[in-house]
Amino acid sequence: MAEQSHRSGEQALKERNPTRITAEPGKQELIVVREFDAPRELVFRAHTDPELYKQWIGPRGYTTKIETFDSRNGGSWRYIQMDKDGNEYGFHGVNHDVTPPERIIQTFEYEGLPESGHVILEEGKFDELPGNRTRFTGRSVFLSVEDRDGMMQSGMEEGMKDSYSRLDELLERLQK
Repeated sequence: MAEQSHRSGEQALKERNPTRITAEPGKQELIVVREFDAPRELVFRAHTDPELYKQWIGPRGYTTKIETFDSRNGGSWRYIQMDKDGNEYGFHGVNHDVTPPERIIQTFEYEGLPESGHVILEEGKFDELPGNRTRFTGRSVFLSVEDRDGMMQSGMEEGMKDSYSRLDELLERLQK
């Protein structure tokens, strides 16, 4: 598998647990694997509790406003992120399967594209590891290779790694 990475060695050292993003050329799929130093139930809760979710999702310096966050089968979600200049970015989707603390299957759509319909199907799996740790494996399937490649070129990788570093910090605070 070819792994796309645009980070320097210095930046990679800042991440407590490395985020591995795999995007094979010509495929509509993106795989993300990340380990966390926290129990599976807590990592899952940080993905499904709106008060926790808004504290870590998105790049540093952005604030997140949750409009809808119904973490159940058939529930929908929508949030807006704002950067330091006041620019807003909306995201929304529908939860198809929420099975605590094992799995979330949902759609994801960024609202800032010129036309709607660039929906992503996402599966997040939460695996228990020894030592009260968790492995998150995310698989995203895009409608086209172009959509997947556009997402990779949008700065998604840096934003995701920053979000997961923020999640590490939140999980550490919650376990004290």
